[in-house]
Amino acid sequence: MTQDHDDAGRRPVALITGVGRTRGIGAGVARGLAASGWDIAFTYYSAYDTRMPWGGEPGATDAIADELRAAGAEAVAIEADLADPLAADQVLDRAVQALGGVQALVMCHCESVASGILDTSVESFDRHFAVNARATWLLIRAFAERAEGEDARRRVIALTSDHTVGNLPYGASKAALDRITLAAASELAHLGVRANVINPGPIDTGWMTEAARAAGTRQTPLGRLGTPSDTADLVTFLCSAQGGWITGQLLHSSGGFA
Repeated sequence: MTQDHDDAGRRPVALITGVGRTRGIGAGVARGLAASGWDIAFTYYSAYDTRMPWGGEPGATDAIADELRAAGAEAVAIEADLADPLAADQVLDRAVQALGGVQALVMCHCESVASGILDTSVESFDRHFAVNARATWLLIRAFAERAEGEDARRRVIALTSDHTVGNLPYGASKAALDRITLAAASELAHLGVRANVINPGPIDTGWMTEAARAAGTRQTPLGRLGTPSDTADLVTFLCSAQGGWITGQLLHSSGGFA
């Protein structure tokens, strides 16, 4: 479904965070919005992928940007460590400078290092909350501060998770993200903002073991794991005019995963 252009014929602009890998959910969301008529600014943080088990993907951001341009979108990649409290304002300013005003903020970024109650360090716990919760608040605030007047195209969407056992700091900080984003549905309604949270369930973007894939498939009534395009389809709908009546919701797009 296509997104209406403004009166001057310009495509609306989406800022998507956490788009560092071609297999990632963020990249899938970027592809979906580009295909439906949005220009895309996206953030990535190479140091995060490099220290994770799956490792970095050299050239990924250039490849993603080229793919978005081939779909007809303008695209700009912005590297940012969202643990830095100054990063949110810097990212919004760079996106606006490159592409113009931002109508949609889609937050796919995360810090996720598997650890539980007994083996999580204070440093790791604090970084999870800085990236997953605090940065979400700061990005939403920066987005709202740059909004002029009411615009019914404005969207705030964040991805959450209910994975907590053995992944305590990730799950706890993602739960805080839910509350922050849903508050925006009420507090920013006067700006035309529709704000929602999506729980995509288990999606294999390269992090799953064979055992995790098998368990996730068994727990999903529809008999398969989710894909980035599944999440992208819901994001694209929520960002469309047809999705404009949906706000303040936590939506599960997980094939019934339990």
